Amino acid sequence: MAVNFNDLRLSEPLLRALATEGYTTPTPIQAQAIPHVLAGKDILGIAQTGTGKTAAFALPILDRLSQKRHNPSPSTTDALPTSEDSNRHGSRRVQPQSHSFRGRTASPDRSYPQATSHLAYGRSAHSPSSRDHGRHIRALILAPTRELAAQIGDSFRAYGRHTSLRHAVIFGGVNQNPQTRAVREGIDILVATPGRLLDLVNQQHIDLRHIEVFVLDEADRMLDMGFIHDIRKVAALLPRTPHPQTLLFSATMPADIRQLAATLLRDPVSVQVAAVSATADRIDQSVYFVDKRNKPYLLTHLLLNTSFTRALVFTRTKHGADRVVRKLYQAGIQAAAIHGNKSQSQRLRAMEGFRSGRIPVLIASDIASRGIDIDEISHVINYDLPNVPETYVHRIGRTARAGAEGAAIAFCDHEEKPYLKDIEKLTRIPIPVRNDHPPYPSRAEHEATLRAEGVTPRHQHPHSGGSTSGRGGQRQNTRGGQHRSPRSGSGDHTQSRGQRRRHW
Repeated sequence: MAVNFNDLRLSEPLLRALATEGYTTPTPIQAQAIPHVLAGKDILGIAQTGTGKTAAFALPILDRLSQKRHNPSPSTTDALPTSEDSNRHGSRRVQPQSHSFRGRTASPDRSYPQATSHLAYGRSAHSPSSRDHGRHIRALILAPTRELAAQIGDSFRAYGRHTSLRHAVIFGGVNQNPQTRAVREGIDILVATPGRLLDLVNQQHIDLRHIEVFVLDEADRMLDMGFIHDIRKVAALLPRTPHPQTLLFSATMPADIRQLAATLLRDPVSVQVAAVSATADRIDQSVYFVDKRNKPYLLTHLLLNTSFTRALVFTRTKHGADRVVRKLYQAGIQAAAIHGNKSQSQRLRAMEGFRSGRIPVLIASDIASRGIDIDEISHVINYDLPNVPETYVHRIGRTARAGAEGAAIAFCDHEEKPYLKDIEKLTRIPIPVRNDHPPYPSRAEHEATLRAEGVTPRHQHPHSGGSTSGRGGQRQNTRGGQHRSPRSGSGDHTQSRGQRRRHW
């Protein structure tokens, strides 16, 4: 018998908000997690991307907090989004569109009659006399990236619009004054990225001593981005008595995440709706074996000769993403890049263009991709194979959402073959090889193209197309040993030395 939201015993205001959105049936992660969260249990939740993890914790948190305390002010708050760290740059809040329930919010054109944007466009929506100094931050949600934090905030606004609870979203990269003003005027729920949160705590703008619920979302990406020490600092600031209910959600669950869970969770309920190795059945996977130097030509060929709605292309580095955009632009293909080096306005324009279809191709690095939450992505292209097989599963999970079908195409050069073997070992599915390559330019033609672009051709490896020496050459270890750039400031920076130079 199918479960609906009424069966989960959520409060009437939440059911009314869900009914307004047309949502009646919870996803598996929601059906399993919500009752345990309502019961006050710690949760270790494992579900692949697109399964509705946000609603699995947002709905019961809103329910529990609103049942414990009622405030007559019928508004939620939302500070202007900022970045995951005061040293990073990013985009303003992305307004996600959603027509099927996957833990996201309503379309931006829908109204929220009882919810107001507390700091819309950087101005307070309340007069100073409306400040509620009796409110304390009771729920804290940590997210790895600004886009994901903004989407979580949008979900709280949509689901909690008929409650009196207020929330704010904070991350760095913009003026902190609107954020501190939101906290000062009183909020119940705080969605934050670790860097800006600790910054405001150190400035004594944020007090975490009254936290009742602590959520760590996308925990695997938190560790990938090097936030483990910040997470432990935040956990040390939470009240010890009583122990706050702690919810840890992740798309993958490697050993280091389990070790972190053991230190944060008490007698947790494990909720897993899909194996870490699982890929959606509706995704048509394939792989091309292609030399590095020919990847731009193959990508251009596929995009010009494939019928697609939106294509999401993953590169290993920020600089690689920018180079792909330039190459596609030369071929007359509209594309945009999103990564940690982009400013807030650039990331916002790229996301809005991709969401609207005006920009059909989005080039993303893994760090920035965690906030991309769009249903109608028909193709995911792994321009560079990840050296962590679980990341491949997460990447291709961006397509085939909401009952649709999708395609995942991987480019594999000689040095990436071990990564492909790891992926197939994890998924237990051999990925079909495609041989419908376009005619590639000869080495002489390729080098002539480089010279025309003002790039000195490099001496290339006879098998992989990579280089062992020469100006602009790439050096990589065979098994995930990419050198880290000492000049890159965000967590989105694993790259080979040669990739810091402009070349194809």
